[in-house]
Amino acid sequence: MKRILCLIGALGLVASLFSGCTTVQPWERAALADYKMRPDRDPLSGAMSEHIYFSREASSGGRGVGGSGCGCN
Repeated sequence: MKRILCLIGALGLVASLFSGCTTVQPWERAALADYKMRPDRDPLSGAMSEHIYFSREASSGGRGVGGSGCGCN
């Protein structure tokens, strides 16, 4: 049992080391703010993705609506 806990702990440590978190330097932010990085740059692709999503979920609407349901807005 102790051996298994050590193995799980070691695997957790390795997973946290390779998690991929990084800080973005100020000179690298221009590439992330580029138009090509926007998910809504292609209106046809966005419309098709929404159609597929709403067809699978059997619902419509709700995209782009802010708030958490508490009535604060």
